[in-house]
Amino acid sequence: MCTLALLGTVLSVGGALVEGQQSKQMADYQAKAYEQQSQADAQSTAFEQSQERHKQDLLQAQARAQAGASGVGIAGSPTEVLAANARQGQMDLKALQYSSQLRQNSLNTQAAISRFSGRQAATASIFKAGGNLIPGLSGLYDPTKAVTFGKGAFPPPPGGLSTGGLY
Repeated sequence: MCTLALLGTVLSVGGALVEGQQSKQMADYQAKAYEQQSQADAQSTAFEQSQERHKQDLLQAQARAQAGASGVGIAGSPTEVLAANARQGQMDLKALQYSSQLRQNSLNTQAAISRFSGRQAATASIFKAGGNLIPGLSGLYDPTKAVTFGKGAFPPPPGGLSTGGLY
């Protein structure tokens, strides 16, 4: 009976520790996924910015060609329009970068939270294992079967009969 109780305690403690480690592993995998999403977002934004720059270059070239074809010199008002378009294009590029940085920060924060949760789960499993260990071990002790000092290890004979001693 004692070995079954001890085995149950060991399984309970081991199960709590394994559960905590599995929770930590899952949180670490989730954190890695968030970090990969962050990197993918940065790469995607870099590509979007490249496409936007190319589009703006084409629009600028088209605007200069139209101004030149109209017979108007590129001075004064057409130059101001081209400069304003270039400034707006830079603002669009910066907006893309800012939006991407916000998404990356959010994903990196989620990764950090996930790692923290994993560490908390691992720590909690240690306390849970300890919580399972103490009652399990204390349940193994049966005071009715324990040897006490000052008394014999064997119970008295039935009926209170004496064994013929000189008491």
